[in-house]
Formats: sequence, C-alpha cells, structure tokens
Amino acid sequence: MWTADEIAHLCYEHYRINLPKQGKPEPNREWTLLAAVVKIQPIADQTWDSPDKPVRVTKEVVSMGTGTKCIGRSKMRKSGDILNDSHAEVIARRSFQRYLLHQLHLVAALKQDSIFVPGTQRGLWKLRPDLLFVFFSSHTPCGDASIIPMLECEDQPCCPVRTDWANNPSMEASGNLKPTEDKRKCEGPDSPVTKKMRHEPGTPATEVANGGAHRQSFGNQESGPIPPSVSSSNLTSGELAAVTGMAPGGAKVVDVHRTGAKCVPGEAGDSGMPGVAYHQVGLLRVKPGRGDRTCSMSCSDKVARWNILGCQGALLMHFLEEPIYLSAVVIGKCPYSQEAMQRALIRRCQNVSALPNGFGVQEVKIQQSDLLFEQSRCAVRAKRADSAGRLVPCGAAISWSAVPEQPLDVTANGFPQGATKKGIRSLQARSRISKVELFRSFQKLLSSISEDKWPDSLRVRKLETYQDYKEAASTYQEAWSALRKQAFGPWIRNPPDYHQFK
Repeated sequence: MWTADEIAHLCYEHYRINLPKQGKPEPNREWTLLAAVVKIQPIADQTWDSPDKPVRVTKEVVSMGTGTKCIGRSKMRKSGDILNDSHAEVIARRSFQRYLLHQLHLVAALKQDSIFVPGTQRGLWKLRPDLLFVFFSSHTPCGDASIIPMLECEDQPCCPVRTDWANNPSMEASGNLKPTEDKRKCEGPDSPVTKKMRHEPGTPATEVANGGAHRQSFGNQESGPIPPSVSSSNLTSGELAAVTGMAPGGAKVVDVHRTGAKCVPGEAGDSGMPGVAYHQVGLLRVKPGRGDRTCSMSCSDKVARWNILGCQGALLMHFLEEPIYLSAVVIGKCPYSQEAMQRALIRRCQNVSALPNGFGVQEVKIQQSDLLFEQSRCAVRAKRADSAGRLVPCGAAISWSAVPEQPLDVTANGFPQGATKKGIRSLQARSRISKVELFRSFQKLLSSISEDKWPDSLRVRKLETYQDYKEAASTYQEAWSALRKQAFGPWIRNPPDYHQFK
C-alpha cells in the first residue's frame, strides 16, 4: 500500500516545492524540523484478480508544519491569538484541523468531494471508510519517545559510565550510587562536554541531543548525530542494562540519549545520575524554556493523547460521530528506538478503559524511514563542515493546509512573521491556526448550518466562549477525563481564563 520511504519522500518534495522561501532556514546557517499529515486513499476501479495483489493508493499531503520553538509562560495571552507551541508536530496537527474544518464546510454545503459522509445521528458526520491518515515527522518526538539507548561507539552526553556500574547497572537504578567526583568534573562549566555543548549558543549542558532527539533551547528541538543500529533495539533502557548492558548485535549500552523536556510537577522526576538511569521513562514532560518555563507538553505526550482522543480536538468533535485517528506514524532518519516509540505513544496508555463509544487506545503503526530531511540540524551540519559561524535553529514556523484560501501561514514567536508590537491586536496579526482563528472558522461553519440541523451537543444551552464550546463537547471531555484519571493525571492544563475569548 505504502512504505515509510514513500511517505518521507512525498513530504520532503512537498516541502521543497509547495512551501515558500519565507520561513525556511537560511542556507548553511539555520536548521528546522518538519511534520505533516498524509491522506491515503485507494484508487477507484481496481481489479481484484489476485488476493495477494497490493492495493494501489493515492497519497496526498493535507497539512504540513515546520518549527522548533515554543513561548514561555509569561508570553501567553488570554485572547487566544498567539501560538504557544510551534514545534513542527503541533503546527502540522493544527494545520490538519484547519483542513478538517474546510472539509466540514464542504459536506455541510452538500458538496460531493468532501472526506466526510453523513453519520447516523442528526448533525454528525464521519470519515469516509476508505480513507486513512499517516502522520510524518522528520525527527522523533521530544519527550519520552526520545529517551533511547546510547551505545558506547557514540558520542557521550556525559563521562562514560564506570566499569563497575556497567557490570551492575542496578546499583545506580536503585539509588545506591552517589554522584562521583568524575561526574561533577564532567558536568562542570569547564568540562570538555560542557564546552562542546556551548558551541551551540543557549543550549544547557544537560539538554543534550536526545534519542528522538531534539536538541532543545528556548523550546528548540532537533536530532543529534545519527547512531548506528540503535533502531534495532526492542528493549527499554532499563531492560537493556539488565541484560549485561548489551544491545542487540553485541554493542554495549552505556547511556541514553537525553531529552530537554522536563518532568511535569507531580511526576517522580529524573535521577540525573550518569548512564542509563539518567532519565525515568514513561513520564509526562513539559517543553523547556530559556529562563521562562513553558506550559507546553512534550510532543511525545501530545501524540499519545491524539492516539486516544483523536486529532480533531474538542470543537470539531461536535460535528463528528467518531474521532479522527492516525493510522500510522512515520519518522525520518534520526536517532530512533522502536521500543521507545511504542512505549511513549501506545503502551503507557494501553490500560485506559471506560471510554465513550468511538474512543479507544489505537494500535497505531509506527515505522522509520531511511531518508534524512535536508534541512535538519544533522544534515545542515554535515553540509557546512568547517564553515565559519554558528548553526542556529530557524526562528520561524510554517503552517500549510490543503485549503483553497490562504493555505500558508508563516509565524515567529507565535505571531505572523513581521507583526509589530503595535499591530499585535489587529486581525492581521493572528496566525490562521491560532485558537481564536480556528474558533472563528468553527463559528462560521456553525452559522452556515440551519439550527434545526445542529447536533444535540450544541443545543443543550447557550454557548458563547471558546471554553463553553469545548466543555459542551461532552463525549470528548468524558474521554479526556478518563485519560487524565487513568494515565495522564499531572498533565499541565491552561487555566480556564485563557479560554474565555469569543
């Protein structure tokens, strides 16, 4: 039907051809990250003369996002007109929501080319049964999916672990191993590792390229050096360490790739000890800020949430009989562990139960491509070799949606690129995928439908604010409540006053 390399190639070509120069990295000086949603649809009128014959499909990019940053808590706004999180995965998902809104406009206007068909209940639609969506990211999501085994043949984020620890990793995991003088030297300001990390400005010494590897600074994320054979691992870091510290293939596991994402308050927290036990796995994490902490959950956590609640969000659930789930997640060439991806996106939520009809933990298909994104940090660094000057993350984020009107949106610091402080309150200074603009599109859709055809969830009471409409999506809120109670209790939620705009 499709392969991981076909999905990656399609997304890279779409990025190269359909996205403008504005918002892309400056050659040989900047890098960025890429994510997209691809629609898969079987070709009509196929002959089924053999059961082994592969199904021929069309593949179409319907949303795309680039970006590496998120804003700090102090910059958040109650008007809903700023993008709090501009990591590529989040931009691609919000762009996908814009695409879904457009498709709902089409079906509400009785157009024949929508991806939706009427549901069984009044005012509700559902996805056509022959369609599916694949999520692509050029890198592993930041957070839990990025905590993957590091082999002794790779660059180390801290001093190599001691011989006695490698032979008995349970010493450190149990907390019996105190920080050694070697560790303090290694993590000190004048250590070789710290100096190496300072080559990239603003990158804290402890926030090293991680396994999914996002090098993070002020919310930045990106892959570190591509390790050999890491993707062959099917065990957790702890399990690998327990098996004499050896990875499949014989290479010794001496550490883990680090994630800059910090454990949320209420979680157990990382040990910070050298070696495999540096991180606790399976925890909720928040994206780091540069002095000003963010309220943005890690991409691993967000994708795991989408895998239960769907990608459509609460607002669009008013019009849908079932959530819109991803059928597969494809990752580009980068540090990668299949086991870590399964753990982060599926296994830590696999026991969530008592969900409303239509909701459930999805066994999303997870694959990796061998194709490297040409404007990833790793690729750009390889091209520039010994070029003068620093390699920095691109400050802009690009949103693209398969919609007829103004499909592109280029932002920086959460606002359209070029917006001035004086003009920030104007309509022109809003991203088309900001909360307030997506809410405006939702209201426009609602006003295009006669009230007698509205779904029951919109008839219960008079709704005015963004928060009102979100809370009225009762089945979605019930599913979200179950997920929080059973798996994601410490999830950081914005206070209700940040959702009171109209």
